[in-house]
Amino acid sequence: VNVSVGTIFSIYRRVSEPGTPVVLEDFLQKGVNQIAAGYVVYGSSTMIVYTTGNGVNGFTLDPSLGTYYLSHPNMQFSRTGSIYSINEGNYIKFPQGVKDYIKFCQREEDDRPYTSRYIGSLVSDFHRNMIKGGIYIYPSTSQSPNGKLRLLYECNPMAFLAEQAGGKCTNGFQRVMEIQPTELHQRVPFFCGSYDMVEKAEEFMRNAHPEA
Repeated sequence: VNVSVGTIFSIYRRVSEPGTPVVLEDFLQKGVNQIAAGYVVYGSSTMIVYTTGNGVNGFTLDPSLGTYYLSHPNMQFSRTGSIYSINEGNYIKFPQGVKDYIKFCQREEDDRPYTSRYIGSLVSDFHRNMIKGGIYIYPSTSQSPNGKLRLLYECNPMAFLAEQAGGKCTNGFQRVMEIQPTELHQRVPFFCGSYDMVEKAEEFMRNAHPEA
């Protein structure tokens, strides 16, 4: 449907001996071991956004020259925001903590209700929330108890970017980049964005699921 999409990448140092064939253990590393991560977003303009562990910078393609220019130096999540991004069509399948957080976002008090914005493209939703301030949630559901997003090549790189931009990224209870991968296509629930918003979502998760 011609929506903005993106390409995500993540770079690790191999743990096997250089010059030998790559082994599974080279990939099954915690996100904290990443040395670089980023994405390219293809929208009304093409941008590459990446980190090497020293903040996040965004570069916009000038198609007339085929060159990327630093257009968004030192990108930062605001401490809090007013956007929540989640597929509310799956509301009935969400854990109780997520349902409670959504109702919190919709309540008319203080600086709320928040605005609901969901493109359905991880890169696009993340990119907007980093610029505008917000939280992206792809939780577990009754049908997908581990969520849908892949730890190694979706969640970890975006978590690295989020933390380098002053945000936070968890599975609802645990820092994403500290989860030990056990398989290449492992899936995890994903709460990512402005620090205070993720903290509040975690509070609702803990209150509703004290056994987790």
